[in-house]
Amino acid sequence: MAECGRVDSNTSHTMDKSITLPPDEIFRNLENAKRFAIDIGGSLTKLAYYSTVQHKVAKVRSFDHTAKAAAGDKLYEISMQEEVTARLHFIKFENAYIETCLDFIKDHLVNTETKVIKATGGGAHKFKELIERKLGLKVDKEDEMTCLIKGCNFVLKNIPHEAFVYAKHADSEFRFQTTNPDIFPYLLVNIGSGVSIVKVESEDKFERIGGSSIGGGTFWGLGALLTKTKRFDELLQLASKGQHASVDMLVKDIYGGSYGYLGLTGDLIASSFGKSATADKDFSKEDMAKSLLHMISNDIGQLACLYAKLHNLSRVYFGGFFIRGHPVTMHTITYSINFFTKGEVQALFLRHEGYLGTIGAFLKGAEEDNPNQYSWGENYAGSSGLMSVSPDMNPMQRARSGTFDMLEMDRLERQLVNLPLLQDPSSYIPDTVDLTEDALAREYWLYCFEEALDGVVKRAVASQPDMPEAALRAEKFRQKYRHKLQTLRQQPFAYGSLTVRSLLDTREHCLNEFNFPDPYSKIKQRENDIALKYYQKAVKSLDELSWEEKQFALVRGVLAGNVFDWGAKAVSDVLESDPEFGFEEAKRQLEERPWLVDSYDQWLERLKGPPHKCALFFVDNSGVDIILGVMPFVRELLSRGTEVVLASNSGPALNDVTNGELQILTERIAAMDPVIEAGLREDRLLLVQSGSSSPCLDLSRLDKVLAMVVRERQTDLVIIEGMGRAIHTNYYAMLSCESLKMAVIKNSWLADRLGGKLFSVVFKYEVPAGKPNKDCGAFSPS
Repeated sequence: MAECGRVDSNTSHTMDKSITLPPDEIFRNLENAKRFAIDIGGSLTKLAYYSTVQHKVAKVRSFDHTAKAAAGDKLYEISMQEEVTARLHFIKFENAYIETCLDFIKDHLVNTETKVIKATGGGAHKFKELIERKLGLKVDKEDEMTCLIKGCNFVLKNIPHEAFVYAKHADSEFRFQTTNPDIFPYLLVNIGSGVSIVKVESEDKFERIGGSSIGGGTFWGLGALLTKTKRFDELLQLASKGQHASVDMLVKDIYGGSYGYLGLTGDLIASSFGKSATADKDFSKEDMAKSLLHMISNDIGQLACLYAKLHNLSRVYFGGFFIRGHPVTMHTITYSINFFTKGEVQALFLRHEGYLGTIGAFLKGAEEDNPNQYSWGENYAGSSGLMSVSPDMNPMQRARSGTFDMLEMDRLERQLVNLPLLQDPSSYIPDTVDLTEDALAREYWLYCFEEALDGVVKRAVASQPDMPEAALRAEKFRQKYRHKLQTLRQQPFAYGSLTVRSLLDTREHCLNEFNFPDPYSKIKQRENDIALKYYQKAVKSLDELSWEEKQFALVRGVLAGNVFDWGAKAVSDVLESDPEFGFEEAKRQLEERPWLVDSYDQWLERLKGPPHKCALFFVDNSGVDIILGVMPFVRELLSRGTEVVLASNSGPALNDVTNGELQILTERIAAMDPVIEAGLREDRLLLVQSGSSSPCLDLSRLDKVLAMVVRERQTDLVIIEGMGRAIHTNYYAMLSCESLKMAVIKNSWLADRLGGKLFSVVFKYEVPAGKPNKDCGAFSPS
């Protein structure tokens, strides 16, 4: 991107027009944009707009099988359809670019219905005339604090891993917080020129309970007087190199050491700038800047702690111009909060803190669309992610000139809520291993996903044989996803905690971006057709066994079915080379008992007791897995008198069965199995979509309808199947009812790390506290 000239503040807002804005990367989908909002601060502009995005989705439709089906007939047809969804775009850039950006928007905007642009921030008045002239829209200014709170509520509710603790000297700079379903109440400390301390109690109820005139402006102003440095970022850079003890008077300077009677350590600041009153020498700019930063941060930290204590609040978020992701400010605020509260309160920062105002302004203008009635998800394909904030880690990443920062959020079709059976939703963490904190695991999985890229590209092209441009789109996907992997290698915290789940989800987002909604659709169709032919034979052989033999065979069937996973390279290589690789062969591959994690004996004892009222079963793969593994297991539960809810993906991911496919498969199975038919007819077997389009499972973001069914049916057993859902995620999930986690380890590196081998078995039956305890087996994936 070309460098752009600076704005001359003494003339009209002009700049070097040579800057070229890449529309595909920045102002995406501008032709469908409507409803704008803008937040203009002292140096940065944040623009928001809403657009409709047209993309392809894979739909399945059952063939009419009333007539006698021919041997080669397929079970269902797959069609690609166009679907329109809503997307929010947020773009952050330096004010120097504002005129070029407005020109670009004006030139590329087509037939927008918008007549007004919502605006907030101090610069909204300064640039009001420019915006109205360039875009032909009326500027409608919104209250800055109201917008800030609205934006903060929105990101805390919709973006997992939005909030983080900053730990300067830890292995990972960032420690991301889990999504708490109840975000209220909290304290927001907004540090601009001064400080506003706001208590937020609900979506629309907040109160400014305090503040201070000593804030970012004080640091900037006094810093400029002391150092003659006029730029805020340069002042922070000076502070990062300084030694405050050269200027500050410490406890040991007065007492010769610590003041033990009061519990004060010798290195504690007794008087900010205290030495400058008595020492006859010049102090360096760096040391004075560091002393000033400590003085102001400590003052703000103590104020925040006192207000948090006064109002009994444990969650304190910091934001504003003073913070802006700078390591020095986050570190000094964190130190101050830890000192004054003895670790009882954490200083929390936000990944998208810079967007809060513009998000709030946008929401004010979009109230007629009820955006809060929907759930939204971050689109990793279109978001630039959090940059490293440590200057010593990567100095170039602090350079802002010529760069744009983006956040995109997609409106989800359904509202997402917690699984009601989570024991403690506030402490639930879906992911088993945080790759931001495990360098060896991170390097392995990044390599693994990069190595698999050629296969994914090949599969994507093969899924659309009638589209000649598919190869070009697949190549664009390859470049984009590889770039994401390279970014994550340098900045593992870019989208929050880096996990196997986030790597998979990023890949799915990138595939969708280039209109590959379901690369495995034809493979799934073929495998479903084949597996159905063996269903009756499989059930018949099970029914011939004794009760105890049957229970073990059913479990082995689920495990063997789970081997058929195109997401695992060890398996996909076999499936590619040997299409006849069958169910019986998969059973032979399974580890013999005792398994790596083996609670089977406890499970068998439980089955000798009364039946469960209702089982919620999170299913995994298409084909052999769902038809020959899961369905016979479900059939047995129904025969015992247990109701069953089958939860499958709402959208495609790898070869996972989707809700649309499962509906067709179950109807077909019901036509040849009276137990399944009766279960459907009597409403004892329900098929419900999970709300997920991922190979992994986040139990804090599930379809609201599923949560309602779980409550209504008084579910007392949860079954989670598959490596993605039961090992990469939810291995440590604590539920308030009995749970069964079943998976086959299909990755040799992971198997080795867990002390097992390829095709080792995890069979983990857990009973919550308060019920009879059972030894369920455990391992540590870390």
